[in-house]
Parts: sequence; C-alpha cells; structure tokens
Amino acid sequence: MDASQSFYPKRQPRYIADRGCAFYVDPVAQALMLEKPLSHEVPAAPEFGEPTPIEASPPTLAFLARRRSASALTLTAPGPNEGQLSTLLRLATRVPDHGKLSPWRFVILKDEGKARFVAGLEAIARARTDGERLVAKLGKLRTPPLTVAVVSRAPAQGDIPEWEQRLSAAAVCMTLIIAAQAMGYGANWITDWYAYDIDACALLGLREGERVAGFVHLGASAEAPLERVRPDVGALVTEWSG
Repeated sequence: MDASQSFYPKRQPRYIADRGCAFYVDPVAQALMLEKPLSHEVPAAPEFGEPTPIEASPPTLAFLARRRSASALTLTAPGPNEGQLSTLLRLATRVPDHGKLSPWRFVILKDEGKARFVAGLEAIARARTDGERLVAKLGKLRTPPLTVAVVSRAPAQGDIPEWEQRLSAAAVCMTLIIAAQAMGYGANWITDWYAYDIDACALLGLREGERVAGFVHLGASAEAPLERVRPDVGALVTEWSG
C-alpha cells in the first residue's frame, strides 16, 4: 500500500456538467477545499528605499516549471476572501512599471454585483446578430466565484511609450495568476468578446482611453488541470550576430 492509499480514501471519479461542458471532479480535493479556507502568509511590503536582495529561490523555479492555468469552468467556491484578495492585488502590482505610472486599475466582480454584470452582458449579447453564441461564452465569466477585471488605464502623456504602459497591465494579469496559484487557488486569464465590445466596456465602467487587459478568474479548482502542449523553445530562439 503506497502513501496515497494509506492516507486518503479511494477516489471515485465523478463527472459534472455545466452549461454543456463536462469535467472531472476529484472528490477528495473538493472536500479539502470546501472544509476550510486556504491560508496564506506573505511578508509585509518593504519600506521605500529598503534594500531588497536578489536571492535564489529553487521552490519558485519548481513552481513555475509546473504552473498551469485552471479552466474557468472548473473554478468553484470558495474563492479568495477579502484579506487574501487584498494580498493578491498588492502582489500583482509588483511589476515592471516604467515611470512609476501605475497604468492599471482593478474592478472586482463577485456575488450579486457579478450576477448583475453578467445579466447586463446577456442583454447586450442578445441584441447582436450572433447573440446565442455570445451568451454561451459568458459561462466562463459566470461560473468562477470571483473575477478581477484588470483595466489598462488611459496612457499618461510624456516620455513613456503607450506600448510599455499596456504591457505593464499585462504583467499585472500574469503576476496575479501566479500569486493566486501560489496561494492554492485556480486561476484563469481570458478576455473574450466582452473585453472589446463598446457597450460591454461601458457597462464595466471603462473611461476614455482605457482597455481591458484581462478578466482574471479565481476560485478553488475542482480538478487538477492537465498539461497542455508546450512550444519547442529552441525553435523560437535566435542569437543576433549582426
């Protein structure tokens, strides 16, 4: 008898369906997630000007070597609580930001507010010629218990190129995913039609010049994500020789 058999009950695969999509649920993992909230302990932010030594972190490398996004349709309650979300957002903003412009902001979608937002998107979708297809795509937004809309703010005037400011918002999305997964939550970064539709962006409250960098969905992962095909990195690398 191996360790998994001695400590855990026999796992019975279970499949559940949600809006036309079926996925595997690990009952042991689901029970552990629902019994108690995930804990976290993060050091306080350093003071301005405080030295922050560069230190090797093998556990971080090991984590990144197996990092995998969870399907939004498999994210379930509990999601991060207020304290955890505050920590995640603080960590997410520790990204490259040329000029210290903070060219991003967050819109939190949860509970009744999220339900009203999705309902508003459904109304917008049904007014389109391909309404049914657009409504079907809302499942990935509706299902997770918590979604963070990362908004790329209107570019600040000055010497910092707009492209760099937009990329900083993308870095926030990726860092938010990494932090959430390090905390034990499943995370998924998507955009879809409602990130680009003028009426949908107005419903979200976007101002002139703002864009949606991504909707980052967070929650307990009801299944272990399967590894996907990865690129041959060597085929994508060249060395400039003049």
